[in-house]
Amino acid sequence: MNIESSFKSLEKFCITEEYKGWDPYDGLNSKFFKVLPFKYFSLFRILWIQFFKRSPINLRRLMMVPKEYNPKGIALFLTGYCNIYKFEKNEENLKKIVTLADLLIDLKAKGYKNSCWGYNFDWQSRAFFLPRNTPTIVATSFCADALMNAYELTKDKKYLYESLDSANFIMNDLNKSEKESGFIFSYSPFDNTKVYNASLLGSRLLARAFYYTKNEKFKDLSRKSVEAVVNCQNKDGSWYYGESSLQKWIDSFHTGYNIECIHEYMKYTDDYSFNHSLRQGLDYYINNFFLKDGTPKYYSSSTYPIDIHSPAQFIATISKIDSMSKYKNLVDSVLDWTIREMQDKSGYFFFQRNKSFTSKIPYMRWSQSWMFYAMTYYLWSQKNEF
Repeated sequence: MNIESSFKSLEKFCITEEYKGWDPYDGLNSKFFKVLPFKYFSLFRILWIQFFKRSPINLRRLMMVPKEYNPKGIALFLTGYCNIYKFEKNEENLKKIVTLADLLIDLKAKGYKNSCWGYNFDWQSRAFFLPRNTPTIVATSFCADALMNAYELTKDKKYLYESLDSANFIMNDLNKSEKESGFIFSYSPFDNTKVYNASLLGSRLLARAFYYTKNEKFKDLSRKSVEAVVNCQNKDGSWYYGESSLQKWIDSFHTGYNIECIHEYMKYTDDYSFNHSLRQGLDYYINNFFLKDGTPKYYSSSTYPIDIHSPAQFIATISKIDSMSKYKNLVDSVLDWTIREMQDKSGYFFFQRNKSFTSKIPYMRWSQSWMFYAMTYYLWSQKNEF
């Protein structure tokens, strides 16, 4: 496995594409769809999105879906270059950090008091509809985190200001579902869904905002929202995706989110109350989502579809919780399998492998930015010799 060669090939592809691309969920960006009379019906929107996502044939060019910037994807690239700059301190990498950080600020959602970010497409779920650029807790958390990383290296206070301002969005604009102990943040300002990993991403942002400001309100809300999700953890250490009866599945990468967010809450607040929950979750994660040959499973109960997000999140999670040396053999095995089985000769990574076919569509946010982000954490850990 030549990780550096693989990474350089991926980076070249992303630079050539100018970090723009398609997304598994961008079907509603189709100019053809926008003139259809059925576009106002939620069921039709769901079917259209799922058809685009599940098809191994990329219909986006035919259906006039443009390649665009996705704020979360840009945030992942930005954090990736921040990681690279830590071991390759040169003007070229610094320029990329500044360019991407400034672009991220330009991509903020408009019409909101505080800094926040959404996705570059309309999105219809079974629970609600979110118009293009509606801010969400997930996108905002990743974007703010990336800007904080940029601030750490550049010391440009505008990046810190924007990221801290987004903590106010999390605190004031999102809905809170009260639990017996604590609460769960909503996904957006317009719903009351209780998705565990999404809420924890908001918790993490508030914890990091507390680290910079020492604002006790940030810490208090962060702790209460972490506590609520910890109390929803299953006895075996796993978490369901969310609280709804339609969300009772257990998958790899959202489990990874949960683990790293709890770890980072503790790191930024110096409150280690949830260490037992973290250890239980990590044990479940390691023991249930990877085959002996390094194949990264999607669900705890089944392997397929093998989604590129699973190995990417695993590498990032293990690095972030400072466990790379402990799990080095497994990380190497997973990364080797992923490069061998899911990277195209041109550098980009495939979306998913199913039993009967592989979706090789080069999604920029879901696949390329995540593997770029993950591989920079791996390279950084290698340079630090664990």
